[in-house]
Amino acid sequence: MELLQLQYFLAVARLEHVTEAARSLHVTQSSLSKTIQRLEEDLGVPLFDRTGRGLHLNEFGSRFLHRVERALFELEQGKQEISDLSSPEHGTIELAVTNASTLPDILRRFRNKRPNIQFHVQMLTTQEMITLLHRGEVDFCLSSPPIQGDGIGSQVVYKDPILIAVPKGHRLEDRSSASLAELRDEWFVGVKRGYHTRDLVDSVCRSAGFTLKYVYEGTEPTRLSAMVEAGIGIAFIPSTAINPRENIHYLQVEGHELVREIALLWNRSRYISRAALEFRDVVVEYFEMLSNPE
Repeated sequence: MELLQLQYFLAVARLEHVTEAARSLHVTQSSLSKTIQRLEEDLGVPLFDRTGRGLHLNEFGSRFLHRVERALFELEQGKQEISDLSSPEHGTIELAVTNASTLPDILRRFRNKRPNIQFHVQMLTTQEMITLLHRGEVDFCLSSPPIQGDGIGSQVVYKDPILIAVPKGHRLEDRSSASLAELRDEWFVGVKRGYHTRDLVDSVCRSAGFTLKYVYEGTEPTRLSAMVEAGIGIAFIPSTAINPRENIHYLQVEGHELVREIALLWNRSRYISRAALEFRDVVVEYFEMLSNPE
């Protein structure tokens, strides 16, 4: 059994598509198929059920995949550890986020300390983040909401107040706060269902006896401020996403503790480089500064 066979098997098993797997590995389909066939011959059992051009992991393949992922994960961790020991001033930190509003400030602070460390950042859904965490493919995640799971470390670093954003000239412009009941007849702009802030706000409003009316539902939270500024609707926006240069007025929500928790997540089994540990310290210090601005 060869390492190359295991790497090829992993790609095919995850994609369950030979053409896509070959493309991701930069090899020909015939070469990939022959390698998988040799692996099955070595094991003495088929790992996939084949139907026409499609293939799916069978019970043998599913069990073997679990072992292969663990084996290749450990080899990759060894590679990372050696790289860290031999060249601690260089390397790449793998990050995933569900919202990037605080990321520029955090990365700027860390880069001032470690200018030779590179970053690879992915914006992911919560489910995509869970998958990468379990696979050990990221050093840290910044997630809202926090994620719980076996082998996943989690540290809540900030409780982010969610505010009411209204355009200048709105009837609430001169107020510092408003109750949810006062928003009953307003039109809102927001992200689609499935985003944590949207689901949280909808749930709180339902408990107050009404359902929000949306004139716009999107997939990019950063666009909401522009929609509010243009007078399309008002919005619920976390405090960390506020841009002081925008012509928007923000109000506190009366009578409800409307906050989202931001958590730092990591795979407990993944090797964490010294640079990544320093990055974690920068993240914690940054959110402590937001919590205690004085």
